[in-house]
Amino acid sequence: MSISILLLLALTTTQVLAFTPCTHPSNQRKTGQHSLSAAITLDIDFERKESYSSPERPENDLMIRAALGEDTEKTPVWLFRQAGRHLPEYKAYKDEVGRGFLEMLSYPEDVAECTMQPIRRYELDAAILFSDILVIAQALSIKVIMPGGVGIQVPEPLLDPTEVEQRIPKTSEMTPEYVQTHLGHVIQSVTLIRERMAKEGKSIPLIGFSAAPYTLLYYMVGGSSKKNTDFGMKWLKEHPVESTRLLETLTKIIVEYMSAQVEAGAHMIQVFEAMGMMIEEPEFDDFCMPCLSAIAKEMKHRYPDVPLMVFARGASFANEKLSTLGYDVITIDGSVDRSTARSTVGNNVSLQGNYDPAELIESNGKTVETVQSSAKQMLKELGPQRLIANLGEGLGGKESPELVKAFVDAIHTESEKLIQ
Repeated sequence: MSISILLLLALTTTQVLAFTPCTHPSNQRKTGQHSLSAAITLDIDFERKESYSSPERPENDLMIRAALGEDTEKTPVWLFRQAGRHLPEYKAYKDEVGRGFLEMLSYPEDVAECTMQPIRRYELDAAILFSDILVIAQALSIKVIMPGGVGIQVPEPLLDPTEVEQRIPKTSEMTPEYVQTHLGHVIQSVTLIRERMAKEGKSIPLIGFSAAPYTLLYYMVGGSSKKNTDFGMKWLKEHPVESTRLLETLTKIIVEYMSAQVEAGAHMIQVFEAMGMMIEEPEFDDFCMPCLSAIAKEMKHRYPDVPLMVFARGASFANEKLSTLGYDVITIDGSVDRSTARSTVGNNVSLQGNYDPAELIESNGKTVETVQSSAKQMLKELGPQRLIANLGEGLGGKESPELVKAFVDAIHTESEKLIQ
């Protein structure tokens, strides 16, 4: 399935990107009226520096090699939400500092400690920045709260299209300086994490990340992952001009934010389209793909050797097209049929996923033996090479640390046997 990216204008410091997806037959089947593609055109000026720098590979570079398609002696593994509430040490630290999750993110010391906790406990092949997908919304002056028991919320979402101009900074304002001013605490956290990793002898990649543009738009107009779940789609359909303007701003700040993470020491980058289940395929093609394409193109121009991973959670229909955009790794969720996962994305990208975290919950009747068996099965079905073992969705907090350890260890042990 072909995807063409048109470079409309390329200068030393500026580029304007457009995306033209092919017409997809399923568009007609899903909507009954989407017979022609109507992809948005993004008008974004990426002001480039003369040079960009990325960190050297760590001693354990299994993750980087797997991401870039190089042979590995065993399959690397890390976990979505590997830091946080399933760990007793996280709960103890949170009680000690007396801060809630969102408040902790403003303290680099807290972020560094929480990032380090899982890599101290498990033999993981990467650390991931302890943060949240909505820090970018906060950087755009959108209030974010986490009252407890109801998930993360945006109490004052954008109410109508006029508020895009009234409340959201212009795309041209999304500069490296803006990121340092509004997200500097995150970048300081990345630097501190790298220092802690060096001090504790943890020479593994550090993963930086960001939410994708549509996921941010979804929260900024709907306010919650559990209520107003149709608001994101309504905005795209009823306010395409204002939605495009918002997506342009989000795309640019995401690129500058992730670039700052790399410059501060992140070895790899993960892009989360976390609310992919809340958008239909035609709209994903028309609105999400141009943004994800622009992100991949610009990040790979700046940092060609930094692995770039993407996860369209709940939107596995997009994986084939995503595999052509320049991402090194396509993440698959639990809905993906492992028997066709590789043929869907082709030979030019690696896979990440898609172990079921329910297998790590003791109250589900799971044991070390069942985890070892299911981990081995996943490796056989996906193959141990060009694979980053991970979950199909993040740890929810009920998982047993003993079973998480069993999974991590089984991936290493069983994959080494398969590769030999």
